[in-house]
Amino acid sequence: MPPPADQKTAPLPRNQKIAPLLRQPEASDGAAVWQLVSECAPLDRNSMYCNLLQCDHFADTSIIAEHDGDIIGWISAYIVPNEPDTLFIWQVAVAERARGTGLASRMLRGLLDRAACAGVTSLKTTITDDNEASWALFRRFAAAQGAPLEREAHFRRDEHFAGRHATEHMVTIGPFGAEKKAAA
Repeated sequence: MPPPADQKTAPLPRNQKIAPLLRQPEASDGAAVWQLVSECAPLDRNSMYCNLLQCDHFADTSIIAEHDGDIIGWISAYIVPNEPDTLFIWQVAVAERARGTGLASRMLRGLLDRAACAGVTSLKTTITDDNEASWALFRRFAAAQGAPLEREAHFRRDEHFAGRHATEHMVTIGPFGAEKKAAA
């Protein structure tokens, strides 16, 4: 049973480790994931159907953080089809009440520990220049892995988004090899 509404909005202790359940998503999580992403501006909202497919088709490479029956974190990811050693992080969402607890980093490490990611030696994601939280997360992650972080403009504002979205920079972290397990 989900917690009462006042517990769902109460902030978790800042800068303290919490012990959420980290698990694979299930199709039945799609609507709750969609709701979480909707509450995490500036993230792009996908359709509820897209989040349902992510929970179903990409369950092996996506992760949910649950605390007291409430989904407080989500990472959607997949192995890049032509790069079987690369995990692409599609979206990271952390409920406002769980921010500052290190949850996103633990979810990333949890993904890398999965059997589906055993051959992963690099991570990619795209980030807009103004998304300071994502830049901080992935810089910390690269440092923890002892891996280089490279960036380059990839999906450009005018060329790919018809001027309606900021340029997305491709961020590549890795290779991280043996350090992957040491940092987990």
